[in-house]
Amino acid sequence: MAFTELVFSGVQPTGNLHLGNYLGAIVNFVKMQETHNCIYCVVDMHAITQGVDVWGGPTELARNTREVTAAFIAAGIDPKKHIVFNQSQVAGHAELAWIFNCVARVGWLNRMTQFKEKAGKDRENASIGLYDYPVLMAADILLYRATHVPVGEDQKQHLELSRDIAQKFNNDFADSIRRSGFDDGLFFPLPEPLIMGPATRVMSLRDGTKKMSKSDASDYSRINLTDDADAIAQKIRKAKTDPEPLPSEEKGLEARPEADNLVGIFAALSARSKQDVLREFGGGQFSSFKNALVELCVSKLSPIAGEMKRLVADPAYIDRVLIDGADRARALADQTMTKTKDIVGFIRGQTGPW
Repeated sequence: MAFTELVFSGVQPTGNLHLGNYLGAIVNFVKMQETHNCIYCVVDMHAITQGVDVWGGPTELARNTREVTAAFIAAGIDPKKHIVFNQSQVAGHAELAWIFNCVARVGWLNRMTQFKEKAGKDRENASIGLYDYPVLMAADILLYRATHVPVGEDQKQHLELSRDIAQKFNNDFADSIRRSGFDDGLFFPLPEPLIMGPATRVMSLRDGTKKMSKSDASDYSRINLTDDADAIAQKIRKAKTDPEPLPSEEKGLEARPEADNLVGIFAALSARSKQDVLREFGGGQFSSFKNALVELCVSKLSPIAGEMKRLVADPAYIDRVLIDGADRARALADQTMTKTKDIVGFIRGQTGPW
């Protein structure tokens, strides 16, 4: 089935995909297949923007890239109906990022809060890639002239920058764009955020005030997508709670972050509201609720873990998926880059597909 809207989604291959990644992003990626044309990109170029001690080096990067791809497929993404590939296989991402570097303004990048958070106090020692990350993200999206991008709270500012870059490019080259056949002077669309309903924000199982993260020192703080049934059960049973029974109303979860987190996980995995979950378990003890949560998590996640394990054991298959996806992505990217180069005034040695 063909759809009129094109969605671009990217995930960094940073290893240890966990329940937060699954509920916060991958579940929605699977749903989007039914309503949009989708491009799912493993953004390995973004992964190396921080030090090698963060991304782990060449062997780790390749392993993590295949693991993210395996997670996509195991969760239900169909690489034959939609495009799944890794970013570095399509040169247009880097080419368009350079052109956008000459369109974006330093002041715009200086306002990006995520750079400040990731660079910390030692900003002078941060890589140019980390500083320029949002421009590459804009290129990722606009290379395919995507109309929509699913974003969380931490990426909204970057999507706004993508829109600013698209708008400035369209303004700067309006006459050239019209001469290229775009009568309205608009070549790059202004991508819209894709709202998939209330975001599922999964917190640490050890501290309900902190986001679930692969970087947490304690493996008991998260449920990894590769965890088996025993590991899942042990982590949930050891998850931090408080001494009070579960409330019967959602407002009773206020100021109870650990309870709120576990109820939220149950609600998300069962496609129910928190209030509906509390109607069933409110007034009861955490032990009974945790037993039900264990059963639910195992039923939902164990098949994914098993399929991921099978896929990761066949790297040749995963590489074929990525190569095929890159070939299809490149066909779209080349169209954009051919026209972009014409608009900017670059002389090309051969006639492009447009």
